[in-house]
Amino acid sequence: MSRPMVIGYHLIWTAYGCWLPNDPRGSSSNFVWSDVIFELGDLHEGRKRVQPSSSAIREFYSAAQGKLKHELLTFGRDEIAITARAIAQVVEEQRYTCYACALMPDHVHLVIRKHKHQAEEMIQHIQVGTRNELLRAGLRNHEHPVWGGPGWKVFLDTPDDIRRTIRYVEMNPVKIGKLKQNWSFVKKYDGWPLHPGSCPNSPYAKRFSGES
Repeated sequence: MSRPMVIGYHLIWTAYGCWLPNDPRGSSSNFVWSDVIFELGDLHEGRKRVQPSSSAIREFYSAAQGKLKHELLTFGRDEIAITARAIAQVVEEQRYTCYACALMPDHVHLVIRKHKHQAEEMIQHIQVGTRNELLRAGLRNHEHPVWGGPGWKVFLDTPDDIRRTIRYVEMNPVKIGKLKQNWSFVKKYDGWPLHPGSCPNSPYAKRFSGES
C-alpha cells in the first residue's frame, strides 16, 4: 500500500493549564514535568479510546487549579480579537494558506495547507506572534504563559479529509452556543491540489486518481 501524501494539517493547541500532560482524556506528552501535577493522576500518552465523563474532567481540573504555578486565564472577546489579528499577520508574513480557524476560550483550531514549514514550525510561529500581540495589548504579562505547550497536529491526506476537518473546526464555536467565526485570513477551500486549473499529471492528481 502506498504511503499517504500529506496535503494539509489540522493544528490544535491550548491555553496555559487547559490540557495538562496527565489529562484524563490522554495527551501528546510522555512526561509530567511537575511533581504536584504528577500527583493528580497517571499519564496516558495519546488520546484515550474510551473518554472519561465530563464530571471526571471537571474534577481533575478543579484539583489542578490550586497546584498550577499560574492562574488559568481563558480568552474573552478582546483576547480573541487580538489573537486573530496576530494570526492574520503571521499567515501573511509566512505565506500560509489557512482554510479554517476557530478561536475558543481555551484552545485554537486551524486547518492549514501543506507548506515548506513543518506543522510544528507553523504552530511555533503562530504561538510566538499571538503571545507578543497579547503582551503588547496588555492582556497578558511576561511572567504568565499564554499557551499550554507545543500543541499537536493531525495529518490531512485527501481533499475529503480537509473538507471534513473544516466542517469540524467551523462547528466548534457553535457547540458551545456561539456563532460561526469568520476571519479575513481564512481562504475558502478550492479542492487543492485538485483545484480548477491544476495539472492532471501532478503527483497529487495521479495519487488521488489511483495511479502509482
